[in-house]
Amino acid sequence: MTQEIRPLLAKVEHAYHIVGKKWVNLIIHVLMEGPKRFSELHTIIPDLSKRMLNERLKELEGCGLLSRTVIPDRPVRTEYSLTQKGQELGAALCHVEDWAVKWL
Repeated sequence: MTQEIRPLLAKVEHAYHIVGKKWVNLIIHVLMEGPKRFSELHTIIPDLSKRMLNERLKELEGCGLLSRTVIPDRPVRTEYSLTQKGQELGAALCHVEDWAVKWL
């Protein structure tokens, strides 16, 4: 293996590590439609526990794939939306969704 391909493989492996986690792809899919509150995400993906949803949202925020916005209305609301980085990943995942519809 050449020295040039090792950094590329490390990045690809890291990307698969992120998207390979359960629920990540569905969360990104839902957020491709636009910003959502925690309760909306939980309603749309009901099999996803609140604890796991919270954990995945923190991970995706830490990776720079989504942003968390606190809206100071009464009551205070928090919305989650994809960053540009997250939008681009979502666009790439759309190809997987197309494949799934066709072949699964």
